[in-house]
Amino acid sequence: MSQISETPVLSRREWLLSDRPQSRLQARLGRAYMTWRRFSSNRLAMVGLGIILLLVAVAILADVLAPHSPVIGNLGGARLLPPGSEGYLLGTDDQGRDILSRLLHGSRLTLLVIVLVAVIAAPIGLLVGAVSGYAGGWVDAVLMRITDIFLAFPKLVLALAFVAAMGPGIENAILAIAITSWPPYARIARAETLAVRHSDYIAAVRLMGASPFRIVLRHVMPMCVSSLIVRVTLDMAGIILTAAGLGFLGLGAQPPLPEWGAMIAAGRRFILDQWWVATMPGLAILIVSLGFNLLGDGLRDALDPRESGQ
Repeated sequence: MSQISETPVLSRREWLLSDRPQSRLQARLGRAYMTWRRFSSNRLAMVGLGIILLLVAVAILADVLAPHSPVIGNLGGARLLPPGSEGYLLGTDDQGRDILSRLLHGSRLTLLVIVLVAVIAAPIGLLVGAVSGYAGGWVDAVLMRITDIFLAFPKLVLALAFVAAMGPGIENAILAIAITSWPPYARIARAETLAVRHSDYIAAVRLMGASPFRIVLRHVMPMCVSSLIVRVTLDMAGIILTAAGLGFLGLGAQPPLPEWGAMIAAGRRFILDQWWVATMPGLAILIVSLGFNLLGDGLRDALDPRESGQ
């Protein structure tokens, strides 16, 4: 009776954890899987991820979830109602507008500020830091001195100066925050570049005739991305607070846009008697900032090269 030899079939988990990957795709997926395992083992990081996913879902479904209009109020019979009164779960503000609806729609502005600042500031910082670290000499000195000038001023003060020069508005606030946010990313990218620019594989690429531009773009900058992602995630809370500060001072989103900082500013007059007007948007800022901090800490631990051997 002939025996049929069966080829062992690897499970999906074994395939991802194989120490002899058969392709670059398998190697990349294996690293991503190990990173996810380290990240998901951190309960606080998963809580932060859940908060951020909830923020995204609320921003997408704000029109469906909001029970009332975020900009149209009822001055006649719904002004400064406490939470739970007449169908207003979180109460109303001084214009008779539902606070819950304004918070839900304000999540879109918060997410917009976060995404646009990250998209603008992170690439600028990555490019400046990588070029500075790889070129060295006078290029490094000039770029780092410009970076030091930006770092010498508190971020909020510098953002206030830019917004005051450009005029109030959510677009100018986003631009001002982005202009003041790139220097730390440049510092991180420069440090990562200095650590790898004399490595063997960079020397091999240089001997193959690759131009400095190609080396920086294709081989140096990708090495800086993981550290940059962690720093950007940790900076999200600061970006939210800076945007809220600009809105509080009347230099961010303008009425009647439901920006959380502007909502706190509008409610500060009623903080003693109608506490919910300023407290609810303050709690929203607190929860979202906490979520980004927890997510950033989890990403830092998961992407830490010292953890890769575990």
